[in-house]
Amino acid sequence: MKSTKKTASPAPATFTPTPGLAPEAKITRIPRAKKDSAVAAAAKLPATVITATIDVGYGNTLYLRGDGPGLSWNKGVALTCTADTVWTLTIAGATRPIICKFLLNDTTWSRGEDYTVPAGAVTELVPSF
Repeated sequence: MKSTKKTASPAPATFTPTPGLAPEAKITRIPRAKKDSAVAAAAKLPATVITATIDVGYGNTLYLRGDGPGLSWNKGVALTCTADTVWTLTIAGATRPIICKFLLNDTTWSRGEDYTVPAGAVTELVPSF
C-alpha cells in the first residue's frame, strides 16, 4: 500500500496597515497623454529640402548653420552628398522661413548674404567660397 503525505497549504497573506501611513491606493490605469496640437501640426507640414550644387573637393563636407528646426548659428549640420556636386539636407517641422548659410567643413563660411528658404519648399542653391 502506498502512503501519501498530506502537506498543509500556507495561510493566505494578510495586509496589516502600518499606523500613520495611508492605506494602499487602488492601482488605476494612467490615461494616454494627448499629443500637443503644435507637435501634431508640425508633423503634418511638408519637409523643407535644401540642395546645394557645389564641388567642395574630395574629403570635404558641406555644412549648414542657421535659424530653423535643428539648426544653430554655433554648430553646423552636415549635408548628405547625393551626387558628385550635389549636397542635400531635409528639415522637418519648419513653420516659418529658414535663414541659413553654408560652411565648408563647418569652419569656412560661404561668401555673400544669408539665404532665406521658404518653409516646406524644395530649394536649390549654389554657394561659393
